[in-house]
Amino acid sequence: QVQLVESGGGLVQAGGSLRLSCVASTAIARVVGMGWYRQAPGKQRELLAHITSNDRSTNYADSVKGRFTISRDNASNTMYLQMNNLKPEDTAVYYCNRADWNLIWNWGQGTRVTVSS
Repeated sequence: QVQLVESGGGLVQAGGSLRLSCVASTAIARVVGMGWYRQAPGKQRELLAHITSNDRSTNYADSVKGRFTISRDNASNTMYLQMNNLKPEDTAVYYCNRADWNLIWNWGQGTRVTVSS
């Protein structure tokens, strides 16, 4: 089973920044689409951003567009999410996984982000 380990979360004031990392136990170079998700309290898990392996094209949810940047380093099997201008509504547990819901691996433990106003 693939293991995903997310890190980099924490407590930050509104307007601040965080950089999340996710290391996969498998080679992600062969995975066409990888993504970052989040789950806020009482809400469903949502796909925030995804990135393709070949041309590194990206796509973002409207709620984070222009503030978050997804990237991937296939050589180290690592995903990143740079989060700028954080808002209280970004408070959630963040996860990485395949971008295709039909091909999802087991979820990691996630990393918690708390944004204070």
